[in-house]
Amino acid sequence: MNAPPTPGMLRALPAEHRQRLMRFAREVSFPPGARIFHEGGTADRFWIIRTGTVALDMRVPGRRPAVIETLGHHELIGWSWLFTPHVWHLGAEATSPVRAHEFDATAIRLMCREDPALGFAVAQWVGGILAHRLHSARTRLLDLYAPYGSGSVR
Repeated sequence: MNAPPTPGMLRALPAEHRQRLMRFAREVSFPPGARIFHEGGTADRFWIIRTGTVALDMRVPGRRPAVIETLGHHELIGWSWLFTPHVWHLGAEATSPVRAHEFDATAIRLMCREDPALGFAVAQWVGGILAHRLHSARTRLLDLYAPYGSGSVR
């Protein structure tokens, strides 16, 4: 399938790399409430949202899962597929009807190994998203569970 690239990929990846990745995209959809993946599960694919919203959540013992971030149009769902041991660090649930491009992680990792320039570009793209998501998770968990003022920067 030759689907149009997403703006996130437009900013992060050279055109040649975007086009190569999008050749592996397949369109999927998820109804509201569908679990896209579970924390601790095998990270064997990833998605780029075309329409709809997805909540990233984290298990908290004795409580409901804490929503860390809500993703929308053109955002990447999942980064754990790129890094060993390929296990989801968060969970994801559709909060509205979702249409997305789905990618087979094994095929993309192989393509990245075979083309170091592509691999570096993908690692930079996903690494930037990972850094943002870790910051969001820390901030959200401090907002939810830490005493007032404990998350302040000194």
